[in-house]
Amino acid sequence: MGACQVERNPDHHIPGCPQAVSYPRAWPRGGSEARFAECQYSHRHSHGVESRLARVGTEDLEAFKLYGQGRLFLHRRGLKLCEALECFKRAVARDPNYALAWCALADTHNLIGFYGLARPQKCLPDGKDAALRAVALGPAMSESHNSLALSLLFLDWDRAGAESEFLQALELNPRNAQARIWYGVFYLEWLEGRFEDGISQGRRAAELDPLSSYVHGTLACMFAPWDPEAAIDAAATALRIDSDCFLARWALLTAFNSQERFEEAVAVGEAALRASGRYPWMLASLSRTYANWERPAESEALYQELRWRSKREYISPVVLAWAAAAAGARDVALCYAQEANTVGDPVLLGAKYWPDFERLREDPRFDEIMKSRGWR
Repeated sequence: MGACQVERNPDHHIPGCPQAVSYPRAWPRGGSEARFAECQYSHRHSHGVESRLARVGTEDLEAFKLYGQGRLFLHRRGLKLCEALECFKRAVARDPNYALAWCALADTHNLIGFYGLARPQKCLPDGKDAALRAVALGPAMSESHNSLALSLLFLDWDRAGAESEFLQALELNPRNAQARIWYGVFYLEWLEGRFEDGISQGRRAAELDPLSSYVHGTLACMFAPWDPEAAIDAAATALRIDSDCFLARWALLTAFNSQERFEEAVAVGEAALRASGRYPWMLASLSRTYANWERPAESEALYQELRWRSKREYISPVVLAWAAAAAGARDVALCYAQEANTVGDPVLLGAKYWPDFERLREDPRFDEIMKSRGWR
């Protein structure tokens, strides 16, 4: 499976991916052929120019089936991202002009890198190549510009280029909730510190997709660095929709940390660890919680667990840096942060504002990393 040949717990949940997928209501309940015909009609009319159909959708039923199967895997758990990757690769192999499949392939490569299933240099370049192919095939398609925007952020750290692509995606389709989410959290909030603008995008996404636990969970994360109460409210909405929503639990833990409600934060974190197969992000965030609660032994234990696992599987160096800093190993934490900078770990997008970087930001040596990434 290429970049996805890593050892992972198949039950852990990849945050940022909804656990269920809802197909458009217009799709009939019949077999794949009926859904295929309806999808072709939808592409004709949603993109305005019938002659562009072959570039946006596909005339190949098998490619369409692979795309649909891949979307289901993309929205599920853990190593299902790797299965999604294979589906999308097979879809574009059958129809090299299938723009939507190229978008999905790009997004899957990028998510694999962001969520730590593979080293960034093994998947992010392929993500950008796929995004560029999608734009070439579907220049009037919102999804293709959204995919390219994410690649420009994750791989190139091209702020201006990414913002231009996000804005083009939203101009082409103002109802693209995923574009609003990624533009709001990654660019406006994490990079630019424009929290009100980012929240505005997140709220609009929630209006567009009110029953998505993923959207509400991401909105909770958007609130977490600056308005813990609003984060708690948004997380509660997400958890009413899906009681296992990882992003909502991560936002709750972060908000409770900010309010020094450590017992509640630990309860949320421990439950999330059980539900996610001890996902590394939550281990590191919980390590910071125990450190803030002045329980260093528990913080150290979680850090050591991550260190041990990193000898057997790839763990994001950013995550290792969070946990090391929480455990008081400042020099080791800085080394991990430098490694993250060297490999271009996209989680560094949150370095200036996300709370888990708090202890790293207290180290003046971390300033050099931030400056190298464009912050002044």
